[in-house]
Amino acid sequence: MAERKAFLLRLDPSVHAALERWAEGELRSLNGQIEFLLREALVKAGRQGGSGAAGQEAKRSGPAAPRPRGPA
Repeated sequence: MAERKAFLLRLDPSVHAALERWAEGELRSLNGQIEFLLREALVKAGRQGGSGAAGQEAKRSGPAAPRPRGPA
């Protein structure tokens, strides 16, 4: 298994509780659920290949497009 990087993540208690419920419903650990969601977001954003291999990045042809900002 590939080496894992450990780090502290601070979450709002309501977000933490929602993630715990979601993880339980998917039969995953909280850590596994967060990693699953992050991997999905990376693939959707085109920042990681679809194979799910750790550390694999999608080829990018240039800088990411700026995100639109809402009214201030």
